[in-house]
Amino acid sequence: MATIKDVAKLAGVSTTTVSHVINKTRFVAEDTTKAVWDAVAELNYSPSAVARSLKVNTTKSIGMIITTSEAPYFAEIVLAVEEYCYRQGYSLFLCNTQNEAEKVQNHLDMLIKKRVDGILVMCSEYTENSLALFNGTNVPMVVMDWGPNDGKSDRILDHSFDGGYMATRHLIEKGHRDIAIIAGYLYKTTAKARYEGFVKAMTEAGLLIRKEWIFETDFQPEGGYECMNNLLKQDKLPTAVICGCDAMALGVISVITEKGLSVPQDISVIGYDNIHSSRFYAPPLTTVHQSKTRLGQMAIDVLLERIQSEEKVHAPKVLEFYPELVIRSSVRDLNQ
Repeated sequence: MATIKDVAKLAGVSTTTVSHVINKTRFVAEDTTKAVWDAVAELNYSPSAVARSLKVNTTKSIGMIITTSEAPYFAEIVLAVEEYCYRQGYSLFLCNTQNEAEKVQNHLDMLIKKRVDGILVMCSEYTENSLALFNGTNVPMVVMDWGPNDGKSDRILDHSFDGGYMATRHLIEKGHRDIAIIAGYLYKTTAKARYEGFVKAMTEAGLLIRKEWIFETDFQPEGGYECMNNLLKQDKLPTAVICGCDAMALGVISVITEKGLSVPQDISVIGYDNIHSSRFYAPPLTTVHQSKTRLGQMAIDVLLERIQSEEKVHAPKVLEFYPELVIRSSVRDLNQ
């Protein structure tokens, strides 16, 4: 395998000149530059990315630590981040944690050893130890989430309360009075905020919130399926169901259909997140939109700013965006 010394010898220049030509770190005369590139082509020389990164102190790579890339919402954020990184000339190392503390530690150690320029952390849950872990490294980071933090980490402010309120108000305006909710686990910040928005809208309208119509589960189709199955066993059924996310709504719609009922004629369903596939549900899902692309780009912009900054300590950032109602075909208008 050819080395930089071989290129320098063939081109009749020093290794320093070859380095300047390849890395574009200093002006080199046109004829000398051509001689170097001709030698590179003839020898099929490929400079070591690792060696180059040691010289210029950058690897043009970013690490991303998330809970799971399997969940549609996170998958769309990852896609947005990867695409934006690519346009900025960066590669992305993706690490899934499944909320396992040991994986968080191992992934962080691996990314530091690979000398990534920065790390984006977006897990759905944090422990005190993991927050201390992230804040204890000198690698530029954006440590952000929806949940509570230590005041040193960045935060996503997505106004989930308003989204839950908005979804419930839409059902009420369409004439629904008997409304159930299948929420995420209420110890999670986003799930609780969306639920509290539901409670406010129901209370303002003077509607009864039935305890037997409140369910908690994970943000997965299986969770929505199981909860809706249990709801359909009750004597009195709601006219509408609010789901904590679109993935849950898929499970909800599936079990309603399996029982010989129809969405929205028998039971209306509304989701949350506006994942890409929700428009292709049967029927297309009314949901609350959150911009995954905008969130991913905002996070990377903050990270690149920190990578390029000479400051070692950065004030936490709040990445704020607002929910929007997307009306499709899964909600029946009972006023007509």
